Amino acid sequence: MFVDTHTHFYDEWLRPDAEAAVQRALDAGVGMMIQADVDSHERPAMWEIGDRFPGVIFQMLGFYPGSVTADNWQQELDLVHALAKGAAGAEQATKGAAKAEQAAGAEQATGAEQAAVARPRFVAIGEIGLDYHEGEQFKEEQKEVLRSQLELAAKLNLPVNIHLRDAWEDLFTILADCRHLHLRGNLHCFTASYEIYERANRYGDFSVGIGGVVTFKNASLAKTLERIPLEKILLETDAPYLAPVPFRGRRNESAYLPYVAAKVAEVKGLTISQIEDITTRNALQLFNLTQSPDSNKKTGIIQNQETNKIPETIQNQGTNKIPETT
Repeated sequence: MFVDTHTHFYDEWLRPDAEAAVQRALDAGVGMMIQADVDSHERPAMWEIGDRFPGVIFQMLGFYPGSVTADNWQQELDLVHALAKGAAGAEQATKGAAKAEQAAGAEQATGAEQAAVARPRFVAIGEIGLDYHEGEQFKEEQKEVLRSQLELAAKLNLPVNIHLRDAWEDLFTILADCRHLHLRGNLHCFTASYEIYERANRYGDFSVGIGGVVTFKNASLAKTLERIPLEKILLETDAPYLAPVPFRGRRNESAYLPYVAAKVAEVKGLTISQIEDITTRNALQLFNLTQSPDSNKKTGIIQNQETNKIPETIQNQGTNKIPETT
């Protein structure tokens, strides 16, 4: 069984086809999938999809840096903290959820309120971080939101799922300030250098999320991955984004995770089955997940993994072109 440690079935590119996409993932041997949270606009759909697949889909809770604005950051952050306190705190936060979603309309606001009261279990605080790729207009707000959510994760003894673009130095400053929190988690969609990985681990216990980028022809990630210990590697898709070769440029799915595993196996000189076992063990430990007896059954795509070849059983359902972004 594989674990996809970062996906978004509720994204507009996957939501209409979510149930079928989950089934394709299960058929491909991906037995657990973790959805990363973004904000109150997307959260109700995330939880609704997760509710359909108990024991298969798990949720994070967090406020994504790309959603931060000067107007919404405090309300959204307050809602995350309220939801983290449990059902009682979530009920008090329904007014905040409605305010955060006024721009999206009353119908979505109602959905946010209902989802806030019926909060499911979450396994990490994420995805959180810093993102200056589109500019630094809300840089200070992003840093404040990140600090607060790191403190929340430490308080709840949960791992963090870090999203980072064009902001490593600011991240390291914050992690250094939070060293006393003894943070643990993973660096989502990791594409940086070994030195960056090593530096991050001075301030906490961080694994790396390896996705489709590792399969790209000119990506330097494969060389970096050679030096990263196996016990620090997690697999992810970030679906519907960043599909691996041979589906690059199309809609990504959790079903394509074995292609990522195949490349990691090649880099590490191991079989796909070995990478499956190691990365699944890493994910179960970090996110405190329990593997069900049935989830370890080998599917058709897993049975032939000793050869490091992916059988032609995964058909490309992602024909829609989609931007390569996270």
